[in-house]
Amino acid sequence: MTIRFLPAPGAPRRLAAAQLSNSVGDGAYYVCSALYFTRVVGLSPAQIGLGLTLAWAIGSVAGVPLGALADRRGPRGTSVLLALATAASVASFLFIRSFGAFLCAVVLYAVSQCGLAAARQALLAGLVAPGERTGVLAHLQSTLNAGLALGAALGGLALGAGTERAYLVVLALDALSFLGCAALLATLPAVPPVPDRAPGAHRLAVLRDRPYALVTLLNAVLLLRMPLLSLAIPLWIVERTQAPGWLVSALFVLNTVAVMLFQVRVARPVTDLDSATRALRVSGLVMALSCAMFAVSALPGAGWAAAALLVAGAALQADGEMRQSAGSWQIGFSLAPAEHMGQYQGFFGTGVPVARTLGPLLLTSLLLLWGIPGWLLLGALLLGASYAMGPAVRRARQAARAEGVSAEGAAA
Repeated sequence: MTIRFLPAPGAPRRLAAAQLSNSVGDGAYYVCSALYFTRVVGLSPAQIGLGLTLAWAIGSVAGVPLGALADRRGPRGTSVLLALATAASVASFLFIRSFGAFLCAVVLYAVSQCGLAAARQALLAGLVAPGERTGVLAHLQSTLNAGLALGAALGGLALGAGTERAYLVVLALDALSFLGCAALLATLPAVPPVPDRAPGAHRLAVLRDRPYALVTLLNAVLLLRMPLLSLAIPLWIVERTQAPGWLVSALFVLNTVAVMLFQVRVARPVTDLDSATRALRVSGLVMALSCAMFAVSALPGAGWAAAALLVAGAALQADGEMRQSAGSWQIGFSLAPAEHMGQYQGFFGTGVPVARTLGPLLLTSLLLLWGIPGWLLLGALLLGASYAMGPAVRRARQAARAEGVSAEGAAA
């Protein structure tokens, strides 16, 4: 029997193998990095937070020009170089022992990661037919979660050992995983670079595409769900509910397994812009209901009742996350001109570093300080953004048709 999260043989499967390679290393890194930087490097939590915030802010800006570089030089070669740069940045963590060195290393890491995401999206667009891209991305997301889960288990072993050598092994594993990713990407067919831009054309055309910028902004709002599971919900459980603390780990496992098993199935009906906007509307409704579940878990009552509400909220959150991912993938590709796919994907992908940078502060302030009203406000914000996406996509589609450059239109 074929494993569900594996895509079809050929380029999609090699892309999945590259995704699996670096996600295993990343899973181990995410589990151990904070303790490594505090216990071994000697940084304070404030220094780590400041460094990561600056790094991801710079990375979000760098994604567009690096995506444009992938358009001009070819996405396969650019992806390989950026995977190697990521490997080098992780390897440099082995030797840093000061805040200045840490800041340089994490900036290189964030810039390389954001550029790699844009270049890989452009590479996928060049190798996969437009109607199949969302399905392939769903497979890649399932593979990503499988790799993160495996890597987190390996990182847990390092945490159990608690020695400097164990942390160094994890960092070396992450660096090697990106070397493996680069090697796998190099085996893919080459996608030719786009022709030189016409005289007078803007080098970064996406920066002048206001309808696409609005779609990207709404997507960034929807991605504020990203820090929920890693930061806001654990703090909510411990500080505001009577549920047991071990539920934090259980909800993380629930989300990871759900996405691994069901992302492909959820994404299957999403094949065009109309089905993508419908998926986003449903995701907004589901996420609003999820936020309501999390909110009422803080009401006075037995611990088991709070736990049941939290599990229900987490299950709804996983469903909403999968629908939102599928819809946004389709929208991000379909509205991007084929000749500027890299820079458009780099711009659309800025929602991820923005959510990583601003999300923790915004969500902890909203949810932990405001409590139940904060959850309801967050649900209303996600619901509003999901419904606003429909008119924004129609406006962007009309603008793209007027120009005659949309990827979806070219495919038709």
